[in-house]
Amino acid sequence: MLNQQYQEPWVAIVVDPIRTMSAGKVNLGAFRTYPKGYKPPDEAPGEYQTIPLEKIEDFGVHCKQYYPLEVSYFKSSLDSHLLDLLWNKYWVNTLSSCSITTNADYTTQQISDLSQKLERAEFQGGTGGFGKGGSFAREENKLGKVSQDCSKATIEVVHGLMEQVVKDRLFNFPTRK
Repeated sequence: MLNQQYQEPWVAIVVDPIRTMSAGKVNLGAFRTYPKGYKPPDEAPGEYQTIPLEKIEDFGVHCKQYYPLEVSYFKSSLDSHLLDLLWNKYWVNTLSSCSITTNADYTTQQISDLSQKLERAEFQGGTGGFGKGGSFAREENKLGKVSQDCSKATIEVVHGLMEQVVKDRLFNFPTRK
C-alpha cells in the first residue's frame, strides 16, 4: 500500500486453476485496489461468490480494499493459430480424460467445506423458535448462500457425469448391423 501513495492503484489478475480444469475454459478474475484512505460504499456484492471456509476470514479482512473489474476476452489470429496447434496436439487427452477423477481431490475438499459451512449455519441458527428479526434473516441468508454453493458443486459433478455418459455412448456403444 505504501507504493500506491505515489503510483496508480494495483491491478491483480487471478487465474483459478481448479475451476479452469473443471469448467474446461480459463477462469479469470481481475481486481483493482482502492486508493489508500478511500472508503468504499457499503453495498452488497453484485454477484455471489463461493469462498472456501479457510479463506473466508482473510477475504473478510481485505474485501473492502479492492473491487472486481469486468473481464473480457479477445483472440488475435496468432492466438487462434496457437490454439489450433495445441488442440491438434492434445485433443486425445481431452477426450480420454475424466473431469470427475481429475478433480476428485478438489470435489472432496469442496464437499467437506460445504459440510462445515452447513454445520456452522445450523449451530449458529440454534434450535430456537420461529422468531422474526434480524438474526433470523441473517441465518436464512447464510443457509441460502450455502445452498447456492451446494447447487454449484452438484452441477459441476453432474456435468462431469454427463461428459462421461456422452463419451461412453460415442466410443463404447456397439454398432448395429
